[in-house]
Amino acid sequence: RAVTANTEMAEGFRLQFAVQDTGPGIAVEELGALFSPFEQTTSGRTAHEGTGLGLTISRQYVRLMGGELVLASPFSPSPEGGGPGSIFQFDVPAALVDASVVEPQMIRRVIGLEPNQPTYRLLVAEDDWANRRLLVQFLMPLGFEVREAVNGKEAYQIWESWDPNLILMDMRMPVMDGYEATRRIKATTKGQATVIVALTASALEDDRAVILSEGCDGLIRKPFREAELFETLAKHLGVRFVYQDLSPVSPAPPEEDMPSSADVPELVAAAAGLPPSLMADLRRATVQADLEMIVTLVESVRGYDEELGNTLSALAHSFDHDGILRLVRAAEEESEQTGE
Repeated sequence: RAVTANTEMAEGFRLQFAVQDTGPGIAVEELGALFSPFEQTTSGRTAHEGTGLGLTISRQYVRLMGGELVLASPFSPSPEGGGPGSIFQFDVPAALVDASVVEPQMIRRVIGLEPNQPTYRLLVAEDDWANRRLLVQFLMPLGFEVREAVNGKEAYQIWESWDPNLILMDMRMPVMDGYEATRRIKATTKGQATVIVALTASALEDDRAVILSEGCDGLIRKPFREAELFETLAKHLGVRFVYQDLSPVSPAPPEEDMPSSADVPELVAAAAGLPPSLMADLRRATVQADLEMIVTLVESVRGYDEELGNTLSALAHSFDHDGILRLVRAAEEESEQTGE
């Protein structure tokens, strides 16, 4: 959960950020080594994730921008193992610029596959649900056949029976990790023809060399860019995409000036026509930031109105929970007025 604010100063502005995690908190005796490289807290070691460099690198980034990253509230772990999480905060200097002097960027957005191509089978092997669903949401609407695996063992079994053209393989997974799954696949004649692209959060160049030496054909670092994903598919499979017309992207207007889906009468009317229980569940899931439940409910919405479902899906996957709530409230207000 992130909160931002800005404070006007004589020399410009300072942007203030506060981030609260959902972990169990940090014990007081561990605070001294919190920002030390390759040091992890007890909860971090228990999760079996990371290398102990995240906070060190984050602090250096903030310092380069003229700020300082600090732990504002450690919230020591409770005996039961739960806790509200820790709060980290920092602020950085900023200045206002004239939007007219910002040069627009040109982008090409993939909107489909060119006709007369093979049917490509893609396997997404990723234990993190949100990362896995994000990849599926990028790939499936374009026309790819996509299957999912939550660990290396499952990925190997699906590969044996389904013979995918390309596997997006997370390297750190339970049961069997991506390294072992890749070795087993590439040890076979059939596996030599399967493209395996590693997914990794590591930024270390040594890790890249190790991953490629295990047999992976390519590597995408997380968090990945949409364009990088499609460039990788084009490089390794020869996929040809259909792109949206090249158009300049201007700087975004201030949030208060941006149009909202709650201002589109057709969307509000469609949402107002949904079952009240579905809208109530969507509101509850959004307030609780339950992405899995939001996506499930959005799929139900598609059964009533595809355009509304697509709008809600876009809001969910950009984590615009405020946008979803504005649309829900507008629909509820319209329902009340119609009922009267």
